[in-house]
Amino acid sequence: MDIRPVIDEFDDDATALDLEHPIPFDHYNHALAQTLSTLGDPNLEPYEGMEFDSEQAARIFYNSYARRIGFSTRVSVYQRSRRDGSIICRQIVCSREGFRRDASQNRSKRQRTITRVGCKAQITVKKQTSGKWAVSKLVKEHTHELVPPDKVHCLRSHRHVSGPARSLIDTLQAAGMGPSGVMSVLIKESGGINNVGFTKVDCQNYMSSSRQRKLGSGGQVVFDYLKRMQNDDPAFFCAVQGDFGNSTGNIFWADAPSRMNYNHFGDTVTFDTTYRTNRYRVPFAPFTGWNHHGQPVLFGCALLLNESESSFVWLFQTWLAAMSGRHPISITTDQDRIIRAAVAQVFPGTRHRFCKWNVFREAQEKLSDVYHLHPSFEADFQRCINLTETVDEFESCWESLLLKYSLGENEWLQSMYNTRQHWVPVYLQDTFFGETYITQGIDIANSYFDGYINASTNAQVLIKQYEKAVASRYEKEVKADYDTLNTAPALKTPSPMEKQAANLYTRKIFMKFQEELVETLAYPATAIDDTGLEVMYRVAKFGEDHKAHFVKFSIFRKKASCSCQMFEFSGIICKHVLSVFRVTNVLTLPSHYILKRWTRNAKSGVAVDGCAVEMQSNSQVSYAARYDNLCHEAIKFVGEGTESIHTFLVAKDALHEASKKVASAKEHDSEVTKNIPLSTGQLLHSGFEDEEKKIQELSVELEDASRRCEGYRAKLVDVLKDMEEQKLKMSVKVQNVRLILKG
Repeated sequence: MDIRPVIDEFDDDATALDLEHPIPFDHYNHALAQTLSTLGDPNLEPYEGMEFDSEQAARIFYNSYARRIGFSTRVSVYQRSRRDGSIICRQIVCSREGFRRDASQNRSKRQRTITRVGCKAQITVKKQTSGKWAVSKLVKEHTHELVPPDKVHCLRSHRHVSGPARSLIDTLQAAGMGPSGVMSVLIKESGGINNVGFTKVDCQNYMSSSRQRKLGSGGQVVFDYLKRMQNDDPAFFCAVQGDFGNSTGNIFWADAPSRMNYNHFGDTVTFDTTYRTNRYRVPFAPFTGWNHHGQPVLFGCALLLNESESSFVWLFQTWLAAMSGRHPISITTDQDRIIRAAVAQVFPGTRHRFCKWNVFREAQEKLSDVYHLHPSFEADFQRCINLTETVDEFESCWESLLLKYSLGENEWLQSMYNTRQHWVPVYLQDTFFGETYITQGIDIANSYFDGYINASTNAQVLIKQYEKAVASRYEKEVKADYDTLNTAPALKTPSPMEKQAANLYTRKIFMKFQEELVETLAYPATAIDDTGLEVMYRVAKFGEDHKAHFVKFSIFRKKASCSCQMFEFSGIICKHVLSVFRVTNVLTLPSHYILKRWTRNAKSGVAVDGCAVEMQSNSQVSYAARYDNLCHEAIKFVGEGTESIHTFLVAKDALHEASKKVASAKEHDSEVTKNIPLSTGQLLHSGFEDEEKKIQELSVELEDASRRCEGYRAKLVDVLKDMEEQKLKMSVKVQNVRLILKG
């Protein structure tokens, strides 16, 4: 019988199972038990001449032996018969056999660790004429250290996610449990991590691939929805990366209201990847923010089947393009290394914050032993993060925490301390995140889809639940608009500022402002330094002098900066600045302390001072603007039309008449569009260009005027300083003259 040698080459990461004739994981344990049963002694050592019923039995036996000894195996050289092409000789080697190929020959982009060290340990089995397979060569000696029994489960050839384990993982995943929780259950059920049979990474990979498989035909449901929306809505934005149908790509979409929402409230953004903790069955990730009522608002959605850095870069760039290229002031994501790199690349000027809820969740995983041994640790840890008001206070509290629980050498805590500027509140107070204390209790990424998309949601029902959530959020916003426009809040002080705020802010934002204003009665402000142009005030609650805040107030500009930085963080002025306003007779809010995004006119084209703003000429944006403007008008119409039965009937008849007129106008528009010559369109485009040119010229003039005003202001300040110095000199001279006269 003629034979010919064939050599298979594998990467360092090659599995121990033959890629040509793999052993299914479901059958591995059964095949192992059957093989050992046939051989009789489970601790049997291999020897030359040892026989097996099949090549598979030989491979399983040698891998079992390798587990006992402490090394990993892989298949290497095999030989085929010239007669029928079947394999008649197989070599199984230690996974550290041979050497890595030269770097010039290695096409892999990522740098891999060196795992091959030229180990000679191996077993070669040949097929006999009897059909049995016999050991023809055996080398037992290794050229490297063997792995101890408590770590052998980490070796690649001994890691198998068995059928029962997969069933349990599926059940726990469906219940919303993450990889760490699943592994804890598996370790307990197996009697120790050594008996689980695989690592947490294997568990994560299986859960991720399981989630992708479950999309199945649901991907087509998503595509059908996106196609329908694109046909119905010219402002609907959609983009696909890679092959989404084969579970290897990603998809992003944003409808007209989402894009318009960003136009009004896009100063701060949250990218919610809660699905990565396996709370969701589908890899659904929305972009959200806060509207003028402090409610969650949507900026677009993504389905992510590929989580590489390049995929997140693509997603962020695509989302930014849909939002007209306007970068947010701040963005909140989870602390994943890949997402952090993508954010740094796409949003270099945006302040990046880690979701605190994710940090605390990860702390429970990484510090599970500490939580178990010290029940008071969790409260102390959260107090250190949430209740410290200054950087120095946090640093001192953190040091005390590590000392109290002997955690100075803990690697995870050290890594989180190194990134504290991204998640500890005292380091983030100088940046706008749009959170008020009304909504700050919802610490997880603002929960837009809570109650609609959860562990039981699959791709088949995703779109239905998405539409329900959007409709529900819209109804809540309409209700909040109605309450703001039709019910007057109760005033608690005679202050003109409170009345002003009640007419400007939405109801919920006014409630927060009112809370701060009322508390000024218990916060006296005391001047501690006066330079003439700026005064430093010390503001502390009665009986709590040790918790003082400091407010620097500019008399001429009526601008104040407080050490608590509440206005910078939330856009609502704090009690400390309001206390200073009270003692300096500032009776109304200066315009620079009124953020339009918190006012009842936040979504209209009307500014706070009542000046109208023209809508943009871009077709997609103007469509969304018209849509939003009609919604705003409809809210007022509904509010007036439901006051009585009579007004309701009148409003209903008016709607019927309006629908007829709109239908007639649509027909007229379609006819006009058909007959418009190209030159007319060119003239319109030219007109828009002229308008934009004028706007740019006026903007330049305005900037020049602002610079001149700033120059005049600086000169005026210098003059005032000179006058103060002259006044002081004159005062000294007068005092000297008086002393001379007395003498």
